[in-house]
Amino acid sequence: MSNIIFISGTPCTGKTTISEKLSEKLNYDLIKINDLAIDNNLVLGIDDDKGYKIIDIDGLNELLLEIIPEHDNLIVEGHLSHLCSGADKLIVLRCRPEILEKRLALRNYSDAKIHENLEAEALGVCSAEGLEIYENNIYELDVSDLSVDEVVLTLMDVINDEKELSFGEIDFMEWLLAHQ
Repeated sequence: MSNIIFISGTPCTGKTTISEKLSEKLNYDLIKINDLAIDNNLVLGIDDDKGYKIIDIDGLNELLLEIIPEHDNLIVEGHLSHLCSGADKLIVLRCRPEILEKRLALRNYSDAKIHENLEAEALGVCSAEGLEIYENNIYELDVSDLSVDEVVLTLMDVINDEKELSFGEIDFMEWLLAHQ
């Protein structure tokens, strides 16, 4: 039986760090979706206002669906993974906005980009967008107060069907309302 796991979330929730450690512990192959898009010329341009890469999501999805059968056990990591199909489970890492704000600032994100990402996290945008594709196979984990090792152990249990994570119980709307 194969395990195809997608890990998504707002920037700075820990996707890359967690996925690297998780794939190493489980001996799963790892695809970083941003690298996959860039390496396969799926960048359509740069958003003039926000400065981020515009990715051909349909092309990315098609490419992933071609690649997935080549792997028995695979983790696909990245902010765009929740927009693609093919996973057995979609895990969305969530983080309280006040913690996320500090992480984004450490990466020298502009104030506008920080605000946009905090708002997206408070609204649960990655989860909401992923729900359309994954319905009953989407899980959220609040990583705010967890170490990398705690997150990895929790996700190992989820992947091995030894633990259930819920969906829709993480609520950061209070933060959003206080910062409008």
